[in-house]
Amino acid sequence: MREEADRRAAAELSMYSAIDNPFHDANLSTQFDWSKKRERERKMGLSNEEASRRDAERRAEAAEELERLARRRAEREKELELREAESNRMAQMAESAQMAEWIAKEDDFQLEQAQKRAEIRVREKRAKPIDLLALNLKWGHRDFEAEEDLKKNTLQGLINEATEEEDDGAGMEVDLDEPYTIFDNLTLEETQGLAEDIKMHIALEKSESKLEFWRCLQCVCDDALAQLTSERNLAHDALRAAATIREQITRLLEGKNFDQLIALESNIETKLAGNEPVDPEYWEGLLAQLKVWKAKAKLKAMHEVVLRNRLEYLRRRQRDEAVKVQAELASSLINQPSTSRPTHTHYDSHEAEEDEAQVVVEEVAEEYENAMEPVLVQHLSLEEQKLEMISAAEDWAQIINARQMVLSTRFVPKTKHGSDSKDQDILDRDALAEKLYAQEAEKGLGEEEEMFELEAEMGRQSYNWEDKYRPRKPRYFNKVHTGYEWNKYNQTHYNTDNPPPKVVQGYKFNIFYPDLIDKSRAPTYKIIKNKENEDVATLLFKAGPPYEDIAFTIVNKDWEHSHKRGFRSSFDRGVLQLHFTLKRIHYRK
Repeated sequence: MREEADRRAAAELSMYSAIDNPFHDANLSTQFDWSKKRERERKMGLSNEEASRRDAERRAEAAEELERLARRRAEREKELELREAESNRMAQMAESAQMAEWIAKEDDFQLEQAQKRAEIRVREKRAKPIDLLALNLKWGHRDFEAEEDLKKNTLQGLINEATEEEDDGAGMEVDLDEPYTIFDNLTLEETQGLAEDIKMHIALEKSESKLEFWRCLQCVCDDALAQLTSERNLAHDALRAAATIREQITRLLEGKNFDQLIALESNIETKLAGNEPVDPEYWEGLLAQLKVWKAKAKLKAMHEVVLRNRLEYLRRRQRDEAVKVQAELASSLINQPSTSRPTHTHYDSHEAEEDEAQVVVEEVAEEYENAMEPVLVQHLSLEEQKLEMISAAEDWAQIINARQMVLSTRFVPKTKHGSDSKDQDILDRDALAEKLYAQEAEKGLGEEEEMFELEAEMGRQSYNWEDKYRPRKPRYFNKVHTGYEWNKYNQTHYNTDNPPPKVVQGYKFNIFYPDLIDKSRAPTYKIIKNKENEDVATLLFKAGPPYEDIAFTIVNKDWEHSHKRGFRSSFDRGVLQLHFTLKRIHYRK
């Protein structure tokens, strides 16, 4: 029994057991007998009891050391687990922050794209209701001082100055009314679509002032939706009663500002909370309408800011135009050659008058020429026939009035002209019609004839070709052909399992011009060298109106112009096809 107990104790002291025996020790459970140690202890004069006691002490110390090491190992493992958990938590937090930033940037991008789409539709006169609301919001949050600082201090401001009238002045041709009036002429389906657009802007917008604008609009939109839904679902008598109640509420609340509406709301809440006998249905309906009219009052106050900003923009634009005109006028005066006359520093007024009289006489006394004689007018042109006949006194009065207007005006803005290409295009298109009209008009009128210019009013009309001839980029479906070049170098360093990098071997351009105005002239292409990078070039395609030019960056190599090599250049049925392959360079020893 004692031997069995010793074996169990030895197994417990050791780090292994019969089950956990990685070294396959057959004597793992038997106690090791160190005979030489026993002999040395006998020579030292130690008895068996003392030797056993010393062995027990050493075993106890070893057990304590093993236990201490086990605790330290457990602590290290726990610390390692904590460090790993903390590291994972920090990485997850960083990833979450990055994802939140990406989501925020995506929301900002979506909102910016929605605003740009609204500006484009307004500029092209096909605006939706949400576009007019977005335009109203844009003009209500203009910071002209910040825009001036951006123009003066940053390069981006100089870049944006070229497109300022097109971007910043977007929607100036549109008369903006109070935002809540847009619901007056919408159907139920249109109002539902506008409600979805408003919810989208509320979800994407982050500015609190702009969110207040959209929340007020959402309140008015919900009321309009409820009214349109009731008009569709209620019977005629019930609808008439509801309309009568709404008219009474409108007469009561119309014309009140925001503070007056707040005071009225407080009085109604006090009345409902009191013990007086009241009609709760009427007063609760009035309280619900008060929220809508409070939103309308806020929108009206915001619209006043919109009107002030639009007026300020017009003033600033006219001021900038005046500065430009002044600079152009000053530069033109500087560049004009000035006629110098001899001046004298010392002369009296009588001599000056004599000199001026002499100069006038010399200028008048010129040799007579036949060209000075006025030409006898025997036939008036069409433009001269349309001129109104006035007397000399009336002409002089008009000149004086025009001079007074110029003197009273602080500046004269320069009239904005269209581009030369656009004017030339209009002249080319209308040249024949103008010529025929002038020829017919110069024939004059007979005795029993008179001008007939009475046109019948036909109202606003829409045509299918309105959107057909607006300037736009053509659509295209292009392909690039790539492959491997198995030259000597690639054959040496690569194989089919590890192929070399692919290189461009050819292109296939398919560009569509279905609405080309002048179909007799085929589109053309041109290769433009790149001065900064000789390895690439620009392939430019030109077709004419209504299509804008379009260009692509290609590899700068010679082309194979043989049809056997796949070259094709054709224009048929509104499709321009340009297919070509690039020449391969063969190195010879």
